[in-house]
Amino acid sequence: MYSIETHNLCKIFPQLKTYSDIVLHPFTKRETVVLRNINLKVKQGELFGLLGTNGAGKTTLLKILCTLVLPSSGCALVQGLDVATESKKVKRLIGYVISDERSFYWRLTGKQNLLFFAQLNNIPREKIDGLLESVGLSKLDADKLFKDYSTGMRKKMAIARGLLTDPDILIMDEPANGLDPLAAMRLQTLIREQLVEKQHKTVIMATHDLQQVEAICDRIAILHQGEVKASGKVGDFNLMEILSNG
Repeated sequence: MYSIETHNLCKIFPQLKTYSDIVLHPFTKRETVVLRNINLKVKQGELFGLLGTNGAGKTTLLKILCTLVLPSSGCALVQGLDVATESKKVKRLIGYVISDERSFYWRLTGKQNLLFFAQLNNIPREKIDGLLESVGLSKLDADKLFKDYSTGMRKKMAIARGLLTDPDILIMDEPANGLDPLAAMRLQTLIREQLVEKQHKTVIMATHDLQQVEAICDRIAILHQGEVKASGKVGDFNLMEILSNG
């Protein structure tokens, strides 16, 4: 059984009508197809990359896997569980790492933020120190206010929060976005060596960074305008050629 599977997965969002559309075409639907017939299989314990430009559909696909958005048709399975009909069970298996800094409390320390989220999930506070250490944040870092964190430290905090429930699967949306090259390299090492190789997590990571997927991913899928253009091991095809041809 695969950790993640999608079968002919589609997502369509309705568009808001303009006043002229309502008057001239009152019964015509306006829709945007974001994902079209997505078929993917992610093996247990692998680091799988979703590569594509902004607007390719990466974030929407991740949100469907996290049960935050329902598919329009087709299905997505997480360890054999349907994200649409078994969402509560799926949520227990997944940690979602996003780069939205607004989801943290800036006037709390890093440790206080994690303690707050731990209480929401009935997780013992004793777990927090080990969690911070596992993502490379020292005790000194933990006691700093979140507003004083560097971008790299905030990324590590996002990963720590995603690991709070010790999920089997970690879903990451642009984890290295906004980092300088050295900080991005350190974060990639954390993901590859700590999460995948040491903790044996399944990680699916969306990015538009070609070098990032070549450096750390086992397999990848290239998304373009909501469709999978190629999927397989990193060395199996010419990434630049596929991306340039769209």
